[in-house]
Amino acid sequence: MVYLAGAAREAGWNPIISDAMTKRHSHKNIADTIRTTAPDLVAVSAITSTYPDALQVLETAKKICPDIVTVIGGVHPSFMFEETLENDFVDFVVRGEGEETLRELLCCIESGSDPTDVSGIAFRGKDSELTVTPSRPFLEDLDSLPMAWDLLDWGDYTMFVLPGSKLASISTSRGCDHDCKFCSQQQFWNKTWRGRSPESVVDELILLKDRYAVDVILFSDEYPTQSRERWEGLLDLLIEKDTGVYILMETRPEDIVRDKDILWKYRKAGIIHIYIGVEATNQETLDLIKKDVTVQVGIDAIRLLHDHDIITETSFILGFPHETAESAARTLELSKVYNPDFAHYLALAPWPYAEMYEDLEPYVVSKDYRKYNLIDPVIKPENMSLEDIDMTIINSYKSFYMHKLHEVLNLESEFKKKYMLHSMKLIMSCSFITDKIGSFGEMPPEVAAAIDHISSAHKG
Repeated sequence: MVYLAGAAREAGWNPIISDAMTKRHSHKNIADTIRTTAPDLVAVSAITSTYPDALQVLETAKKICPDIVTVIGGVHPSFMFEETLENDFVDFVVRGEGEETLRELLCCIESGSDPTDVSGIAFRGKDSELTVTPSRPFLEDLDSLPMAWDLLDWGDYTMFVLPGSKLASISTSRGCDHDCKFCSQQQFWNKTWRGRSPESVVDELILLKDRYAVDVILFSDEYPTQSRERWEGLLDLLIEKDTGVYILMETRPEDIVRDKDILWKYRKAGIIHIYIGVEATNQETLDLIKKDVTVQVGIDAIRLLHDHDIITETSFILGFPHETAESAARTLELSKVYNPDFAHYLALAPWPYAEMYEDLEPYVVSKDYRKYNLIDPVIKPENMSLEDIDMTIINSYKSFYMHKLHEVLNLESEFKKKYMLHSMKLIMSCSFITDKIGSFGEMPPEVAAAIDHISSAHKG
């Protein structure tokens, strides 16, 4: 939002950021915001699970004022632009990387010139004819990304695990050059990768700290460590500047193993929490989804991070067409062997534009995109029901964190212990887990007891 708003400014417009999700605004709140601000244009971004709500925002805008120009971008509309433009309240789809395309589109709208001259968009022209302009090349210089950090309501952004913190999300690179079949990102970025210079990243981090009192940074990119030379240069610069900012990130497990000789730099640079994509606990499934990594590398990566007192997080996908109760149980038991600090058990989501969608389509039982959220199962395996997958997810969370609690209570690091206990309480009592448990009846006594135990331990 900050980079796109910066692009709008460069086009001479006066952008307003309305972060409805963070503010937990309802569609009524959003409608009130549109009426109050009376914008000339409303733009939204969408992934598959947020796509229906994003469309509803644009429909609301047109109902309030038919003259409002509506724009949608993001992963889902970029690929599904024809479907998106079946809605007459959508004026333009921005396809792919958005900053330069949005800037040019806004200049075009302002001048009243022909939108067919703007690369990277789709729209309905005369007689509702679909027009798709040529794809726009990716930005060559990510250091030049425009920014509008001053437009955020900074009171909204905190990391709940660290009470009183102020959190910002920045992009240090874009793309991924791997082939994972289920992933939307490698599709969106055409299996390319580009990195910002270490100097640009650190300058942005320092600006956020000095001007907005940010003390926690999330590197939002999928693969910040792709270039060892560039990544180590960034770590060295962070260490030199000694910012005191905590950093959260994600990367691939093989890069952690690659960097075992410099993991001390990760921690000294401020990195406290790393998510690594493991996805599966057996090699057959990893090969099926083209994860291009071995089970042992995933295990080694987590252990190396533990050795350097870095909090680990990973996910395991359930609900493949070949899934059985036995295979799901093996995944759970092997996830305990991996032993990350945080484990997520996710329902396979069939992105309609992903490489493996054709293989999954015969098993898809819901086209409700809101359910394509990695939580609600929408694929029915050959030998399990949707309710079976739902219960498997719930039971996996319950079993893993009940197992994990004893280990956490005996941690030597007080920082990590408090961090883990606070997080576990949020996971078990303030998330979709309790919603799912509620849908199947009363919360199991052992889960309620664990939450009480965590609350008491956290206060202690």
